[in-house]
Amino acid sequence: MPDTSLATDLRIAVNRLSRTLRAQKADASMTDGQFSALARLHRDGAMTLAELSRQDGVTPPSMTKSVAVLVDRGLVSKDDHGDDRRKVLLAATPAGSAFVEETRRRRDDWLSPRLTALSDQERRTLADATEIMRRLAQQ
Repeated sequence: MPDTSLATDLRIAVNRLSRTLRAQKADASMTDGQFSALARLHRDGAMTLAELSRQDGVTPPSMTKSVAVLVDRGLVSKDDHGDDRRKVLLAATPAGSAFVEETRRRRDDWLSPRLTALSDQERRTLADATEIMRRLAQQ
């Protein structure tokens, strides 16, 4: 029988940490979904709305709304798709990339001193747990 108390404790701890880290954005008015789309375009490069929706695991109508806000803010550009004139390619603009980098810096700046305050053994344990959590997320 699985250890449900471990599952519950881990789920609560991960959610609390995730919520706190997500709050460390360069602009708090940006939603998590908008940031996720922008960060994916920054990391993976230009793609169509359908590709972005699929990779982010959201519906195309939902992604359309997020992208519209990002375009209006000058964080994402729309360009012609070379192979199909009915499609557009979405890409992070320089301002969008700067936003992603600033948000990542803020998140690291929040987390780093907390990690530094831990013992060497606790940091090693977290490093091991990080790899285990990556594997759990891929299942």
